[in-house]
Amino acid sequence: MIRDWRRMFPWRREEARVTGSSDDKSDTKQEPVFPRDASVERMDFLLSLRRRGISDAGVLRAMDKVPRQDFVLPEFAEIAYADQAMPIACGQTISQPFVVAYMTEQLEVKREHRVLEIGTGSGYQAAVLSQLAGAVYSVERYRTLADRARETLKRLGYDNVTVVAGDGLNGLPEHAPYDRIIVTAAAETIPEKLVDQLAERGILVLPLGQHDGAQRIVKLTMLPDGRQQQDLLPVRFVPLLPGKAREL
Repeated sequence: MIRDWRRMFPWRREEARVTGSSDDKSDTKQEPVFPRDASVERMDFLLSLRRRGISDAGVLRAMDKVPRQDFVLPEFAEIAYADQAMPIACGQTISQPFVVAYMTEQLEVKREHRVLEIGTGSGYQAAVLSQLAGAVYSVERYRTLADRARETLKRLGYDNVTVVAGDGLNGLPEHAPYDRIIVTAAAETIPEKLVDQLAERGILVLPLGQHDGAQRIVKLTMLPDGRQQQDLLPVRFVPLLPGKAREL
C-alpha cells in the first residue's frame, strides 16, 4: 500500500515531507506514511479511480484536493467519497466521482485554458476544473443551486470560478471562445450554440442521448478541417433542459 501511494500519488509524498515534524533535527527527516489530513477512505478513493483507468496525474491531484464532502448534502457527508451519484437540491444530482474524473480527463485541460461548464449543480465539477484551468465559467438554470454553489466555491477559495444563473443551452457568449466546454446533463442532440463558442482545437465533452433511453459520453474536437466526434462511455444523466428555471 505504501509503495502504491508513493508511486501513484507523488504530490502526496511531497506534502508528507512538508508536514513532517519540525522537531526532527536529523539530516533525513522521517516521512509519515500518509499526510496528516489523509484518511484511508480518501486513499481508497484515489486508488479506485486509478484501478478504473484514470491515469492523468493532474486530474487525480484535483480529485484529491477538492473536499467532496463540502459539495454533498449534510446527510451524505460521511459517504461523500463513495463512487455513486447523490441527490442535491432542486431534484438534481452530483455525479459519481469516477464520471467526474473521466469527463475531466477527456477534456485535456491545461492551465492556460478558459473552460465553460453547463450545469453547475453543487459546484463540485467546477471546483475540480478550477484546479486545472486558468478560468472556469459555469451556468446553472436553478438560481438556488447557483447561489449555493457560488457561496461554497467562495468559502473554499476557488476564486477562478464564475457562476451564472441562466439558460445553459445558450452558453455564455460574452466570455467566448472557450478552449473547453463540459455539459453535466444529457442533451438529445449536440447544442450548436455551444459548439459555436468553442475555440479552434477546442474540446466539448457531454452526455448525449434520449432522456429516457441510452446515453453515452461524447467528445467533440474542433479541428481545422472539421469536427471529430468520439463516442465513449455509457452513462445516465439528468436531462439538459432549456430555459432558466422560474421557481427555484
